Amino acid sequence: MSFLELVPWQTLATLAFVYLASLVFYRLFLHPLARFPGPKLAAITRYYEGYHDVVRNGQYTFRIAEMHKQYGPIVRISPYELHINDPSYYEKLYRQDGRWNKDDWAYDAFGAPMSSICSVDHDLHKRRRAPLNPFFSKVNVSRRQHMIQELVDTLCERLDRLQGSTVNISTAISAFTRDVATDFVLGKNYHNLDNENFGADMTNVLQSSGAIWRTTKHVRFLGPLMKSLPMDWIEKTGDAGTKAFFGFLKDCLQTTKDIVSSHTSSSTKATDDTQHETIIHAILHSNLPAPEKTVARINDEVGTITGAAFETAAQSIRTILYHLYSDQDILARLRAELAIAHQGGDGQLAISDLEQLPFLNGVIREGLRLSPGLATRLARVAPDRDLFYNEWRIPAGTPVGMTAFPEPKKFIPQRWIGEAKTSDKTLAWAEMYIVVARLVQRFDLQLQGAGPKDVECVSDQFIIGTADPSGIRAIVTRYQG
Repeated sequence: MSFLELVPWQTLATLAFVYLASLVFYRLFLHPLARFPGPKLAAITRYYEGYHDVVRNGQYTFRIAEMHKQYGPIVRISPYELHINDPSYYEKLYRQDGRWNKDDWAYDAFGAPMSSICSVDHDLHKRRRAPLNPFFSKVNVSRRQHMIQELVDTLCERLDRLQGSTVNISTAISAFTRDVATDFVLGKNYHNLDNENFGADMTNVLQSSGAIWRTTKHVRFLGPLMKSLPMDWIEKTGDAGTKAFFGFLKDCLQTTKDIVSSHTSSSTKATDDTQHETIIHAILHSNLPAPEKTVARINDEVGTITGAAFETAAQSIRTILYHLYSDQDILARLRAELAIAHQGGDGQLAISDLEQLPFLNGVIREGLRLSPGLATRLARVAPDRDLFYNEWRIPAGTPVGMTAFPEPKKFIPQRWIGEAKTSDKTLAWAEMYIVVARLVQRFDLQLQGAGPKDVECVSDQFIIGTADPSGIRAIVTRYQG
C-alpha cells in the first residue's frame, strides 16, 4: 500500500496549511524581530526579496530605500534581518573591536566557503585573513608599483595606436584592473590589455555575474549544482565570455596546484611575508595549520580575491574618468596640479608623490564616494551581545545591514581638500592614483554619448549595475597641453 493511500492528500494539504499558517503567525507576532517596522511580506518570507532581486533584476536595494522613507531609519527587511539608514551608525556597526560575524545567507551564495572573504565566523575569518595582511600592506603595494606603472604603459601604448578612433574606455579599464590583479595576486599577466577588444567578453561575464549570485541566494541548491558541472564541458558549450571566464578559473586552479605541489616537495621556506611572489606563497609560508593550506582552500581564496579586485576598481576608475572628461574646468585643474608636480623631475611620479597632491586625492575620493565598488549591503552579526540603535534593542545574532544609497550629487573633488588623508592605501587606491594621473596627462577623451546611465547605479549586481553596461565610448587623441 502506497504512502498516499495510507495518508490522504487532503490530510497532507491540511498539515501543510497548518504549518505555513503557524510559520506566518510566528514571524509576524512571536519572532524576536516582530516589533520592528517594515512590510509584512518581507517579515513573512525571503521570497519578497527574491522577487525584487531576481524578477526585477537587483532592485531590492532601492526597495529598501523606499521602506526607510515609509517606516523610518530602522526596518525589518526579511524574516531574520534588519537594515539601518543612518550614517551616524556606520562606525558602530562596522567597527573593528568585538566579535562580528558575517551573514552566512548572503556569503554562502558565492560558493567559496573556504575563502577568507566568505568565512562568516569572526575568529575563522581573522585567522585566514592574517597571512594576507602583509601581502596587501601599503609597503608591499608600494614595492610592486613598478608593475602597475608597466601595465599603465601598456594601456597608453594601446590607446596611442587607437588614436582618432572610438574606443570602449570601460572595457579598456577593466582589462587594466584584471591584469593588475592577476599579476599582483598570482604573479601572472593574462595580457587582457593586449587583447584586440580588451577582453570585452570577459568584462561582460563579470558584469552580468550578479544575476547568478542573486539567484543562488534564493535557490539554494543551484550553487552546488553549478559547481558540480564539469569545467571542461562548460568551456566547450558556453559562449565566448563563459569560455574565457571558466578558462581563467581553470588556470587559477592549475596555478594553485603547481605552487602547492612545488612547496610540498621543497624544504625552502620564506622568511619575509612581504617578499612572497604570490598570495599562494603567502598562505603556504604562514602559520596556518595544514588543513588551511590545501589546494581547494587556497583556490577559493585566489578566486574570491581576484574576483573582488576586477570590477570594483574598474567601476570606480570609469566613474572618475567620466566625470573628469565631462567637466573641463575640473580636468584643467587636475592637469595643472600634475604639471606642477612634474616640474624638475624625470620619469613618472611614485605613489607616495601622487598621494600628496590634494586635488588628485580629492578626485579619487570623490570617485569612490559616487562609486563605492559594491551596490549590495554587507550585513554584520554580533553573535554574543545585543546591539542598540536609539530606543531599539537588536537581539544578538541578528544580521544588520547598511547600504550607501546612490546619491546623484555633483562630482566635486574640492569637498575633500583639507580633509585628513587615508593612511591605508590599498592596491585599488594605487591603481587609481597611477592610471588616472597618467591618462589625463596623456590623452583627450571626447565622450561619445556617455551620460549618467554609464556610471550611476540602477541595480544591485553585487557590484554597481548601470543602465547601460555596454560601456563608455570616446574618441582618443593625444593631449597637447
